Amino acid sequence: MASTGTITVMLIVLTAWLIAVSIFLARMMGRYRRLTSGIKKRDLRELLEHASEKLNEQNASIENLQETLNLLKKDEEDHLQKIGFLRFNPFVDTGGDQSFCLAILDRHNNGIVISSLHSRDQTRLYAKKVLTGKSEGQELSKEEKEAVVRAQKS
Repeated sequence: MASTGTITVMLIVLTAWLIAVSIFLARMMGRYRRLTSGIKKRDLRELLEHASEKLNEQNASIENLQETLNLLKKDEEDHLQKIGFLRFNPFVDTGGDQSFCLAILDRHNNGIVISSLHSRDQTRLYAKKVLTGKSEGQELSKEEKEAVVRAQKS
């Protein structure tokens, strides 16, 4: 048989446990009463059904937004977004770096290179198509290649 001291310790432990459970239950009941104050049983069911419907609507809305975001991400790959610019002097008899090359590329390094050659008498503009970082149809000059490289790094 257990001694009186052991029984006393067990009673103290059980009493402490009972007090802790009672406090927990009282807090839970208080939260439940605050949540359901002024609501009848039928109203509570309707409230929960309404909350469930709203949750389903929001989940559908989030899925729709995710699909739209994925479409926008895919679409933005084709937008021009990389720029490379280079000023240079193509002629030794003129001063200043008035000529330039401008490369404008998308995420896949497709786009255009626009070159302006400036001399004393005139300025000429050239445009060349770029596919996957290389010229399409015409050879790129040294400066145009440098502008494409700068765009790819940006």
